[in-house]
Parts: sequence; C-alpha cells; structure tokens
Amino acid sequence: MSHRIYNVLFICTHNSARSILAEAILNQNGAGRFRAFSAGSHPAGVVNPRALDLLERNRFSTQGLRSKNWEEFAAPDAPVMDYVLTVCDQAAGEVCPVWPGQPMSAHWGVPDPAAVEGDEEAVNNALKDAFIVLNRRIALFLSLPLEKLDKLALHKELVQIGQTND
Repeated sequence: MSHRIYNVLFICTHNSARSILAEAILNQNGAGRFRAFSAGSHPAGVVNPRALDLLERNRFSTQGLRSKNWEEFAAPDAPVMDYVLTVCDQAAGEVCPVWPGQPMSAHWGVPDPAAVEGDEEAVNNALKDAFIVLNRRIALFLSLPLEKLDKLALHKELVQIGQTND
C-alpha cells in the first residue's frame, strides 16, 4: 500500500539556522512520509556553519542544505506544499512572511540562535536549544494521525505543537 508523501516548508527570516535544522530533522525522522524544505523571507545566502556542525554531530544529513528565498517555493514549478510552518520568533520582532495559497500553516516560533551574542558556549547552547525544541515539535507532528484528523482538528494540533518548548 502506497502512503502519501507530505511536503512541508519551514520558513524563517534568514533561512540560516532554525529552518535549516527543521528541514534536516523532518527529512531524516519523517521516514519517507515527509519531504521537508526550508526558505527565508530575507535569506542570508549561507547556512550557519555551527548549525551544520550540530546536525552532523547528531548524525543528521546536511547534504543539499542551502539558504534560499521563500519565493522559490511560490514558482509555478515548485513542489506543492501541504504544510507551511514558520519558525521565526515573533518576540524578537522578526518579520515572518505570509504564505499564499492553500497549505495548512502554523507558527512554531523559536528564538534565533544566530542573534545570540556572547562567547562560543552561549551561541552553541542557543543552537542546541533550538535543535531540541524543533526536534521535539517535529516528533509530536510525526505522531499525529494526519489521515484521520479533519482540517480544524489538525490545525489546532499544529498550533499547540508550536507552543511546546520542551
């Protein structure tokens, strides 16, 4: 029996750390049920090297990860998204893009580890914290019976996942 593959786009302002982490986590842990992408409203153009290092240390593939503009996914030949999840942190005053179209969307705000100032340990801890929160939220997302939930119930679950911090 063939299962549907869901496309998920993680959007963040700079697409250099948080959305990249989420893309890698879902692609690996989604076990072929999901195809994850990431993009930014104002992409940095490069992936944060510390984010790549963190992923590699935790045995996540970094192959193909790149910082890209979210408009790439609005193009006529782009994959059709089932879910668009913003991971920018509204509390930090970031501008998150509004995604046009019909994919289900939710906000999973995570503080920006790239904005952390301080020594190397502080920056690495911020990245690790973002990784832990995203990993947990994605695990919750993966546990949802997507085919059994109606749209309203599914949206409620996605919103609740975005409020999960541990």
